[in-house]
Amino acid sequence: MIPYIAMTEGIEVTVRPVYLDDRSDLLNRRFVFGYFVRIENQGDQEVQLLRCHWLIRDATGRVQEVQGDGVVGVQPVIAPGGVHEYSSYCILTTFEGNMEGNYLMQRPNGSRFRATIPRFNLRAASN
Repeated sequence: MIPYIAMTEGIEVTVRPVYLDDRSDLLNRRFVFGYFVRIENQGDQEVQLLRCHWLIRDATGRVQEVQGDGVVGVQPVIAPGGVHEYSSYCILTTFEGNMEGNYLMQRPNGSRFRATIPRFNLRAASN
């Protein structure tokens, strides 16, 4: 799995995508991709992940926008030096595409910023 990494204001976001061949269905144009996300706080203040915003593109150029509170049902507080990890998936109707986005983060003083989720490629291939 190739890691894709972005750093924003001391928050390092690493994404590792994988094609899930056993969950995909070529004949019905259902291509399932998993991705593993690691969010590391390299700053000196705790941060809370409030919201996520994703742009999911398929090979035809169609874009699906996904927004929501937290990630996988939680709004984690990440201490300095701390890490939050999770995994999820998306389904495309084409062999390839990409994803990117951001997390809305909040510091203890209430100030907010958007931590970049790096653009990463999704390609159907045997693992």
